[in-house]
Amino acid sequence: MRSESSLTTLKGVGPALARKLEKLGLFRVEDLLFLLPLRYEDRTQLVKIGALVAGTRCLVTGEVLLAETVYRGRRNLLVRISDGSGQLTLRFFHFSRQQQAQFQVGTNVSCFGEVRRGAKNFEMIHPEYRILRENQGAATNDSLTPIYPATEGVQQGRLRNLTDQALRAMQETPPAELLPKNITRDMGMPSLAEAIRYLHRPPADANVEQMLQGRHPCQQRLAFEELLAHYLSLRSLRALAETEDALALTGGGPEVSRFISDLPFKLTRAQDRVIDEIISDLEKPHPMMRLIQGDVGSGKTVVAAIACLKAIACGLQAAIMAPTEILAEQHWRNFSAWFAALDIEPAWLSGSQRTVARRTSLQAIADGSAPLVVGTHALFQEGVEFHRLALVVIDEQHRFGVHQRVALRDKGVTPQGHPHQLVMTATPIPRTLAMAAYADLDTSVIDELPPGRQPVLTIAVPDTRRGEIVERVRSACASGQQAYWVCPLIEESEVLDYQAAEASYQMLTEALPDLRVGLVHGRMRPAEKERGMRAFKEGLIQLLVATTVIEVGVDVPNASLMIIENAERMGLSQLHQLRGRVGRGATQSHCVLLYKPPLGRIAKERLAVLRDTNDGFIVAQRDLELRGPGELLGARQTGLPDYRVANLVRDAELMPQVQIAAETIRKRSEETAAAIVRRWLGDAGRYGKV
Repeated sequence: MRSESSLTTLKGVGPALARKLEKLGLFRVEDLLFLLPLRYEDRTQLVKIGALVAGTRCLVTGEVLLAETVYRGRRNLLVRISDGSGQLTLRFFHFSRQQQAQFQVGTNVSCFGEVRRGAKNFEMIHPEYRILRENQGAATNDSLTPIYPATEGVQQGRLRNLTDQALRAMQETPPAELLPKNITRDMGMPSLAEAIRYLHRPPADANVEQMLQGRHPCQQRLAFEELLAHYLSLRSLRALAETEDALALTGGGPEVSRFISDLPFKLTRAQDRVIDEIISDLEKPHPMMRLIQGDVGSGKTVVAAIACLKAIACGLQAAIMAPTEILAEQHWRNFSAWFAALDIEPAWLSGSQRTVARRTSLQAIADGSAPLVVGTHALFQEGVEFHRLALVVIDEQHRFGVHQRVALRDKGVTPQGHPHQLVMTATPIPRTLAMAAYADLDTSVIDELPPGRQPVLTIAVPDTRRGEIVERVRSACASGQQAYWVCPLIEESEVLDYQAAEASYQMLTEALPDLRVGLVHGRMRPAEKERGMRAFKEGLIQLLVATTVIEVGVDVPNASLMIIENAERMGLSQLHQLRGRVGRGATQSHCVLLYKPPLGRIAKERLAVLRDTNDGFIVAQRDLELRGPGELLGARQTGLPDYRVANLVRDAELMPQVQIAAETIRKRSEETAAAIVRRWLGDAGRYGKV
């Protein structure tokens, strides 16, 4: 049996079990080797009942003293056992008559489970157990017992049996050592086979604490190769792009210079630097693949406008895609205003568009009379045909799946080549995470805010002081300023004790009868949301009660106060995004984080970060540490996988060596690089074949 063989070659694996195992990403025998345990249990030694400690999981043995069925709300089977040092009760809620009959008084039983405090003595609820024959001792294991990721219909015992078979197959045919020997030697790594065997069946004296932290050398060996596989996958996508053709946008210089000089504000040095990087890319005959990172309010949109103008001035088309209609509408308004003097009218395309308006937009996009198109996901849907799409701009890129980015790019593929790509995010990404997640992109950072911007002062206040905050809102609005009051939910929820937007709107309308209070939330029709936001922007509304739909897309310089309800329930990056809606004018702005006490440890840390810094990169790093990469990047949207072994926070220090190893391997053998990707990502290739 070879490790590349189908799982059905293993004893006991038929078609039905194979389908269940597929849910765990298991297709081949080798896949089992990389299904690593989540944790381990120690069944290598017996624990005396008299030495049990609540909260631990132990292996014990004892003689049955009593077995009885009792009715305490529901039927219970209670089995009391003793080993001479003390007594333990085994409690079963689900049991059969035959099962009950097994526990005859005087029978010896061994069992494993979590020790809990009972009414009279310690208990184990539904332990794993085995009835022992006369003179038979409890069987202890030679190694720690692995606990694997589970799926419905596949028990731990079955997974242990299958991994036993896979480990035997590995002994006959060890997996290929794909890392160069000098790398494993210099980093003091064990061989792949040694690491796999150790992690599946660690010896009784293994350092479990080190393994639970993911710091064991055997785990680091596999984490390194897994990070390498993902990095190689992205770099191969990048290498593919570099072999593709694109239209070199060499014209448009005078138009871009005139546009910049006519802006009502001066660009920052950081914006100038990033514009130079983008224009240099656009003038090359290969597609640009560039990520712009910039904190809230750093001026990414005007940089994107200049890139679009460069394409338009060359007689070609540009498209801007945003994840929400609100943000897309904001871009459409900004670009319309900026380009009005140039007689460029952007076309609009969204899912909620009326049929006649949509048909008009589609026609203008197809015949080229719309040189600039702004929209949502609707841009890459079937039926959208571009005339000559040369540049694709994607805002809040982490909210789109990679396949969506590729789908929009493919709309512009012609015999002359591929369109250039510019993706933007206002969620600053720590360097190590960007290395791992965006290795297919060049990165530009706008690390400077426009002059005159004052940091937003942030405070955390318990919701018991809500009355004081309402008075603060009254005072701010009376002085001519405007305020946001943000709530996580739209309506009251019995499940989550959040302050709902509609309830807050009602409360604030009654408490502040002299103020003009508005309400905006995600369930409103786009036209309603637009009316509410426009009224706020124009000053017709003084206090806007909203859900997190205003996280992006609203720019109201007169708004200087932000109240965020239930701030303890939100992620740092989201709170930072919301805070970025104020601080855009000359007045000192404030953000109040209302929380429901008592605060847990992580919630305290989260709010402390917001109080201490306005730097989005520091916020993002702490968010990464507290929540993990999946949530920061939006794993559900991006397709960023759950790493099997690696952890992008814990293993960040491996990334520089991963980059060096990747370049070494790619130079030596593309076949080896492909084999590493295939081992960890399967045949699909995470990005290359979406």
